Amino acid sequence: MNENSELEAAESVPVSGMWRALGSPNYRLWFGGQFVSLVGLWMAHVAMGWLVYRLTGSKLLLGTVAFAGQIPAFFLGPVAGVMVDRWDLRRTLILTQGLAALQAAALAAVVISGVVEVWQVIALAAALGVVNAFDMPARHAFVVQMVERREDLPNAIALNSSLFNASRLVGPAVAGVLVATVGEGICFALNAVSFAAVIAALWMMRVPPTARRGEHGRILHELAEGLRFVWQRRQIRTILGMIAVVSLVGIPYGVLMPVFARDILHGGPRTLGFLTTATGVGALAGGLVLAARRSTATLHRGVGAAAGALGVGLVGLSMARELWMTLAVLPVIGFAAVSVVAAGNTLLQTQAEDANRGRVMALFSMAFQGIMPLGSLLAGAAAQTQLGAPGTVAVGGACCIVASAVFLALRNKK
Repeated sequence: MNENSELEAAESVPVSGMWRALGSPNYRLWFGGQFVSLVGLWMAHVAMGWLVYRLTGSKLLLGTVAFAGQIPAFFLGPVAGVMVDRWDLRRTLILTQGLAALQAAALAAVVISGVVEVWQVIALAAALGVVNAFDMPARHAFVVQMVERREDLPNAIALNSSLFNASRLVGPAVAGVLVATVGEGICFALNAVSFAAVIAALWMMRVPPTARRGEHGRILHELAEGLRFVWQRRQIRTILGMIAVVSLVGIPYGVLMPVFARDILHGGPRTLGFLTTATGVGALAGGLVLAARRSTATLHRGVGAAAGALGVGLVGLSMARELWMTLAVLPVIGFAAVSVVAAGNTLLQTQAEDANRGRVMALFSMAFQGIMPLGSLLAGAAAQTQLGAPGTVAVGGACCIVASAVFLALRNKK
């Protein structure tokens, strides 16, 4: 049985409404494989935070590990974008997902064997960051090839976001139980195994030939081309700027969740799992609301409004001292954060040209995943001071509110 015969049985089916992108067979394969893989990813994310805080008790090291895992996207993002525009995207993703599985297996090995040290965690986080620097722009650009009808592209992007956050409802809750009963190592091992689902999905796809650029110039020249394309489009510039601000001062609140779980709410790994799941509930709702939209006409304004809502939610989180209060405000934060990022992603994808899509999405990865490590490091360092974790979150929220006001004011200027 070959990959073509597998796909011939999966004929395109008419799907309308919120799930219309699932009418494309390749996208259905991706959707199923990604869900399994993302559940494993969220299990590893919760286990990683708890492991580092258990070993060190250091808020700064929480931020340092996040920094190591995300900063490669900032430095390698521009080059990755140029290369992604040259490479076969499906083969690239099979390779990057395979390397990510090896990283997860190595992390599981050192934890289960009992020899784990923080420097090993930091090194393996950095290794995964290098892989993700190429994986993220390739993954975003590949959506266009998986979806048969171009008008379904915004829906597919929104469903990707919903999928990411639906897995957040499952992975952290399972991780909380596993960490409390058998330790963090099993979460990393299951994450390694989960990559098999998405690799299998990619292998089974029948992707039509795509005309890649036949002649390649120098990397710096092609990078300059991509930057020029972005600079000449004001809406793209402002969206990337808004995402960068939110990634620097808003979204890094997540790195401090182990502090909230243990020191403020006096809980354990299960509490941390509940907090992450609560955020996922709101984030999933945000993705589904975006998936249900038929038009992108008001999305630009929505990006600014969502950033303001994120700021208000973060200020509320900084004042919460009871579990029920925290669980009430986290869905608001999740909804707002995913609305900024997913709506921005949708607008960028719909405005990018196929020839430079990889470079545009690499800049998105830099603004989102590349800036976030700086925010994580700042958040961890600030939480070590008299500000503490709640004060750090409050300052980030206030910055998001100010950025929202500036973004909306610029949007109204001609």
